[in-house]
Amino acid sequence: MTVTQSERDALGCGFAQVQGVFDDCLAYARGKLSAEGIKAYIEGAGIICKMGRGAEPVLLFLEEMPQVAEQLGEAVIPEVVAFTRKLARSPNSPAIAPFLQSLAAAARSLESHELFNEYLNLVMQTLERTTPTVHGIDSMYGSTCLPDFLKSVPFLLSQLALGGLKNWVEYGIKSYANDPDRQRDYFLLQSADSRAVLQRERHGTLLVDHERKLDLYLRGLWATEARFAPYSLAFDTLRKPVPYLDHLGIHLPDVYDDFVLPSSTVVPGQCRSGFSPTSRHEYRPASTRGSWAKDEDKQTSLEKTVIPGINRYRALLAHVHAHRLWTTPLQADNLSPFQRLAIEIFEDARVEYLAMSVYPGLRALWAALHPAPVEGSCPEGWSGLRHRLFTLSRALLDPQHGYSHPAILKYAALFHAAMEAGNTTSDSMIELGVSFIAETRVPSDFSAKVYFADTEVGYRDDNRLMWKFFEEGDEEETSSQKVKPQRIEEAGNEKLPPRLYPEWDYLDQHYRPDWVSVYEHLHRSGDAGRIDRLLAKHSALAKQLKKIIDLLKPQHKVRIRYQEEGTELDLDIAIRSLIDFKCGITPDTRINMSHRSDGRSIAVSLLLDLSASLGDVPGGCTQSKLELSQEAVSLLAWAIEEMGDPFAIGGFHSNTRHEVRYFHFKGYQERWDSRVKERLAAMEAGYSTRMGAAMRHAGHYLAHQQADKKLLLVLTDGEPSDIDTQDPRHLAEDARVAVRELGQKGIYPYCISLDPKADEYVAGIFGNRHTVVDNIRRLPEQMTKLFLALTR
Repeated sequence: MTVTQSERDALGCGFAQVQGVFDDCLAYARGKLSAEGIKAYIEGAGIICKMGRGAEPVLLFLEEMPQVAEQLGEAVIPEVVAFTRKLARSPNSPAIAPFLQSLAAAARSLESHELFNEYLNLVMQTLERTTPTVHGIDSMYGSTCLPDFLKSVPFLLSQLALGGLKNWVEYGIKSYANDPDRQRDYFLLQSADSRAVLQRERHGTLLVDHERKLDLYLRGLWATEARFAPYSLAFDTLRKPVPYLDHLGIHLPDVYDDFVLPSSTVVPGQCRSGFSPTSRHEYRPASTRGSWAKDEDKQTSLEKTVIPGINRYRALLAHVHAHRLWTTPLQADNLSPFQRLAIEIFEDARVEYLAMSVYPGLRALWAALHPAPVEGSCPEGWSGLRHRLFTLSRALLDPQHGYSHPAILKYAALFHAAMEAGNTTSDSMIELGVSFIAETRVPSDFSAKVYFADTEVGYRDDNRLMWKFFEEGDEEETSSQKVKPQRIEEAGNEKLPPRLYPEWDYLDQHYRPDWVSVYEHLHRSGDAGRIDRLLAKHSALAKQLKKIIDLLKPQHKVRIRYQEEGTELDLDIAIRSLIDFKCGITPDTRINMSHRSDGRSIAVSLLLDLSASLGDVPGGCTQSKLELSQEAVSLLAWAIEEMGDPFAIGGFHSNTRHEVRYFHFKGYQERWDSRVKERLAAMEAGYSTRMGAAMRHAGHYLAHQQADKKLLLVLTDGEPSDIDTQDPRHLAEDARVAVRELGQKGIYPYCISLDPKADEYVAGIFGNRHTVVDNIRRLPEQMTKLFLALTR
């Protein structure tokens, strides 16, 4: 679906760079957003364009917002626009571009709208606290460190949970409040303090680092999957959030520290030494672990047990999925809060009992994380109902609980008898819960002073899906009234979304994540006869090359022995098997053999630099470098096809980091035929040379080929450059790092340069893996012979 005039009018942005990519960005957004989302997306881009901050913020918004909105919901679009407007109306407008650049990384790491709002609040607090003031009045100067902080956010969120990021920012603001230069170094991660605080805060088990393991855990043990929606414990000081399950998925903390508890011996008639997952000794990093018993001298003699954070996630997921399997919603309207809490205790124990019958090892994990309330510890006059219920919960889970309260023992026995009898349901827990409340109720249960010690089970959810409530109007509701908004699906003429690649910053010595947008296209077609005429022009050279190719083609056969099924009998093995049989030894039945060609295993990717300089005519030539490149590529493609090696041909040019165009001329599975020749015939030059991103993209496809040797041939006529980069060394360094990355993937990059001055820079990028063509008129011959030499 093409962009309509009304959509262009709604955008209202006249920047040529924005218009150049708007079609592709909108086509990508249509596959991610609803009709309302598309409207908000276009309007938001138009508002940012009218802020008068150039094309860069608009391009970033168009590129980043579809994936951000898909991850967090379309409601985030106007929030981002409003926040950007705040920056534009303040002296901090230089922070707009890095803020928009950080959105995709923040959305991927935080994964929930709630946490994203906390991130926006953190950015605003950083802005307000680092903007200079004079006598309490804001000055006309913006924050010196906010742009640097936003540039570091993608890396920081890959290392820290949101709470850790808040602590890291807090340290930088307070420690260097009167030293702007050192504060900048801190937020750029260039100071020793910055790195030390980062290491200190990066304790615990981050959900984002272990999400794949936990997903496999659910798939392997329970044959199911669930979406994880993390929340942070760092910003909720009044009411600590707890895990819960709803239609959006499993809501769970974004980080878990290791759980530390001392081992202790169960004394007959007594409860185990109690611990609480919510006490001040709860979860602490290794660097701050210490004695946490009231009697420190006694505690030092006890050995400590550590439960890794990943196991805490597993305990939570196992409990929540047990509810998904065996809990059915109950009507809550006729039950008091006390009764509902008691029923939840029995239902939690029931689903855990059923889960432990399948995986008995869960008992040890849950028992280690479940608090063990100390019997009789509730002060007189306090409400002890909650404490009594979680004492019961411990007794239902741990057969060696050691409690002596008659009601606890009675209802634990009733519960286990019901479970052993089988066929229990969520409804059957109602009677147990209501009866327990009625039998154990005392006047102090209604006291306003509630005893909470050892009454929070960290791995259990809040059971919100266990209850249903009758609300006015429920009887009138029909399923037809609930219409889920559908996304616009494009049929035909579908464009590929931009692929984002990092870029190496040699000054800061780190990657700029998601920095370059690569757009893929199937190159338009031309006249295939033009390529045939070029090949006919070099028919004499082709005959010489054909002789070399025939010599290089696989000629020998390799014998494959020890086959149960083969083309012929292997006499040596057959005789040995006969001897074993006559000696009473089980014979080897693999007595056949077969043969295969001792063939080459090479995959080739030919990457063409299609920058504007390719249209120049070198001195002493009548043809442009583009025409000579067409001849060379055509002859090389014919030679590779004759060799039988799988190969692909691609070309690229760039117009800033926001628009790197990658053109497919031939795919690995395509034959060298008229369709490929038509695309090569229409090859044209334009724009600049952002080589690093193009090599990464070509390497992405080449890495998936099944071959022993993978060769990436880069044909270029100049040094990497682009119009948005002033430092001539920047893109050359990025290309050098891209070459190193490809080598780590088992890909052999080799450069063929048409630039007579290439000796000054090409070795710095490709090392000794390059050839500079001095006589460009012999390019078709030299390029093909070079390939044959490299793959000999």
